Amino acid sequence: MIEVSIFLDQENRISGFQVMGHSGTAARGQDIICAGVSSLAQTALLGIGEHLHREMDYSVGSGRLCMKLRGAPDALTEAILETMLLGLEEIEKLSPKAVHIKRGQEVT
Repeated sequence: MIEVSIFLDQENRISGFQVMGHSGTAARGQDIICAGVSSLAQTALLGIGEHLHREMDYSVGSGRLCMKLRGAPDALTEAILETMLLGLEEIEKLSPKAVHIKRGQEVT
């Protein structure tokens, strides 16, 4: 299962996310659910870094992507991250046994 954690700041704005795991619904390299989740998360990461030029900490590994904004979220980062979340929620609706999303305050 793919576990997605959405990190929120004190004002309930998205300040980061973590995606971990594999859906296990198809062979490696053939999994459309993993590809969709991965594409959404990586596109959000690239948009914030390359387009908005916001500073962030991130790590990428096999079955894992984690991103945390260094500064406070703003309207533009929120637009990208909320759009990512909308896409992830649609995948979760279609494949609830493969994707689980949880939103919560981050530990400071």
